[in-house]
Amino acid sequence: MTNPTPDIEVLREIARRVLWLSASIVDAANAGRPNDSGVKVGGHQASSASMVDIMVALWFAELTAQDRVSVKPHASPVLHAINYLLGDLDESYLPLLRAKGGLQSYPSRLKDPDTVDFSTGSVGIGATAALWAAMAHRYLASRFSGTPEGGRFVSLLGDAELDEGAIWEAVMDPAVAKMGELLWVVDLNRQSLDRVVPDIQIAKLQGMFAAAGWQVVVLKWGRIISRLFERPGGQALRARLEAMPNEEYQRMLRAGPAQTAERILAGGAPQVKELLDEVEPGELAAAVRDLGGHDIELLVDTFRSVDPDRPTVVFAYTVKGRGLPTEGHPNNHSALLSGVQMDALASSSGMDRAAPWQRFASGTAASQLCDERGRVLRREAVAAPAPVAVPVQLGHPYRKSISTQAALGRLLADLPRDAPDAAARVVTCSPDVASSTNLGGWINKTGVWSVQDRRDWFADDAERVLRWQENRTGQHIELGIAEVNLVSLLGELGATWSRWGERLIPIATLYDPFVSRALEPWSYGIYAGGQSILVGTPSGVTLAPEGGAHQSITTPSIGLEQPGCVAWEPAFPQDLEWCFLHAMNQVGVSGGTSAYFRLSTRPIDPELAAVPDDPALRERRRRQAVAGGYRLPVSHSGPVSHSGPVSHSGPVSHPLPVSHPLSEEHVTLVGVGAIMPEVVAAARALAAQGVNAGVVCLTSPDLVFRSFQQRGTRQPGVGGSIVSELFPAEHRSPLVTVHDGHPHTLAFLGAIRGDRIRCLGVTEFGQSSNLADAYRLHGIDTASIVDAALTLTSH
Repeated sequence: MTNPTPDIEVLREIARRVLWLSASIVDAANAGRPNDSGVKVGGHQASSASMVDIMVALWFAELTAQDRVSVKPHASPVLHAINYLLGDLDESYLPLLRAKGGLQSYPSRLKDPDTVDFSTGSVGIGATAALWAAMAHRYLASRFSGTPEGGRFVSLLGDAELDEGAIWEAVMDPAVAKMGELLWVVDLNRQSLDRVVPDIQIAKLQGMFAAAGWQVVVLKWGRIISRLFERPGGQALRARLEAMPNEEYQRMLRAGPAQTAERILAGGAPQVKELLDEVEPGELAAAVRDLGGHDIELLVDTFRSVDPDRPTVVFAYTVKGRGLPTEGHPNNHSALLSGVQMDALASSSGMDRAAPWQRFASGTAASQLCDERGRVLRREAVAAPAPVAVPVQLGHPYRKSISTQAALGRLLADLPRDAPDAAARVVTCSPDVASSTNLGGWINKTGVWSVQDRRDWFADDAERVLRWQENRTGQHIELGIAEVNLVSLLGELGATWSRWGERLIPIATLYDPFVSRALEPWSYGIYAGGQSILVGTPSGVTLAPEGGAHQSITTPSIGLEQPGCVAWEPAFPQDLEWCFLHAMNQVGVSGGTSAYFRLSTRPIDPELAAVPDDPALRERRRRQAVAGGYRLPVSHSGPVSHSGPVSHSGPVSHPLPVSHPLSEEHVTLVGVGAIMPEVVAAARALAAQGVNAGVVCLTSPDLVFRSFQQRGTRQPGVGGSIVSELFPAEHRSPLVTVHDGHPHTLAFLGAIRGDRIRCLGVTEFGQSSNLADAYRLHGIDTASIVDAALTLTSH
């Protein structure tokens, strides 16, 4: 149902008040609060001013409670001013921009006290979030009949954001062209942070959106100056203004009204002189500022007339700093109005700087519209999603050598049979690597989701292994080779529980070296409240033949350092099952968390894990695995060399219980992930030389670090007491840590008890080789582990 069109003069009155409030919010933060540190508070009065008319047209005439809007970062004061007038923000917050407990510097969905649909601040990433939210809602609605109705998904972005590659990766995704609920409005003020943009190349941008299937609307001139264009000489005037370089146009805005005609004529357009002579200087100065992005009536009409069957982008020409003394100044991005300028703005706005937060007087048309729109836009609280039972284990034994990547594929393929309720909530994503990351079994059972059903032309191909059936009931979403799109969608799929009350468990697989490429939008999604599981696989130099470009080094540290996320790197298939199901149980719930799994394609004999058969001991092992690690019993016999260099990279025979107590442990070997066979082999080699070596297998260095940080504090956390179980204070010994990743990831272990420590890992780019050569090259092979242990124990 279309909203009634409010009186345009009332909308203009509201726009003037919003301009004042947004400027005052920034002014109060900088001039109204003590600042003992001398650190600039900041804010963006000019960037806010260019958005006022666009946002007033939306919030006070167009939006419904079902719509979701991403607001460009620097316009956050406008959003808060509007929410204040709508009754969605208490007055006490208005002086607290960028203060503890107050309004955030940029819109924050989780940290701001008023309604914010999308966190922004990561330029380009926040703008695309609404697009991925629209896709997430479509997915929900296609699978769950109780999904609440969705409205428009609107992105308000600055023109400089179009420089970001993330924008174009999203715009060009083939599914997007079918999504008519998308509306983007570009604030085309032709200024970036440092400068007037010399060449916007609007035609090129229009062409790029149009080529992607978008409807493109350009609002360059308002209706006042458009009427001037209809008079004799008007078309020549229009041609002169549109031929002006951006810098010349901005400089004209900075000149006084008396100079406007002179500056226009300076461009060699004598045919417009007669027209200009007929227009008063003040009227002409106002006319050249009458851009489409400031014509509220034109904006309202445009928003209501867009094509509902395909996405729309509106290029709205604006003036940065519109209505402020800094209007059009090339350095106005972070400029703050002086006290004198704020007083003048108060006077022109009919406000009082000493009492800046006045709402409209009760009973006035503006007050009534604010109250009415506040009621229309008010949303009911989102109900908690229905509980979903995620089992702690599936119960299938692992008897053959298998990689953790293959174990994940097996787990997902088994899930629809073993845990159908949990499986129904799982949605997987990948950037064109579904088959190579072992999602084939899952896809064959659940299908590929698409915005619309597509014919499967290979359905009759008997030799096809992967059944790629695209329809609106599938549970896998393919995104092409675009990691940024992958994790951006992942974040929005992981927020559906809090947006619409429907829980999803989104899982994405990508090659681990490309986690760094996806890091910013992945981190942004977590910051904005998205909960999901990211699987980086294959990882490390263990992917030896692929060479250095595909051998990840820093990703273990990335996972450990990412807030709102638990990083895992299990070595054995049973550990992977336990930890992955545990992580699934934390996704899509209040107080939940995301997870990052670093997996490998190296097959490892599951017998090496020595999982206990006794149910009580097996459950104890499971609890330790999901807490971060466990001690691994290792036999003191096996295929090791007693003379010469020790080298072992293959499967190790079934271990027996360790034969020495902790009090007799000479050295402790700590391993993570695919390197565990070398760690166990090193322990056996050391035993042959009379050195008792304990073995600790970490499933999550992240959780062990948290346990270490929490020890001796009263801060609650998820680390628990695992660090004391693995490294008891009363049984100190030197440590050798081994990781197919940067060695500093485990360096903190030496501080647990003050032990001597040697950290082995990967610090250089790799090269193509076989596995044994790769491990020797980086010093993480069995011989290097033994050498490090002997060096430590000789002190």
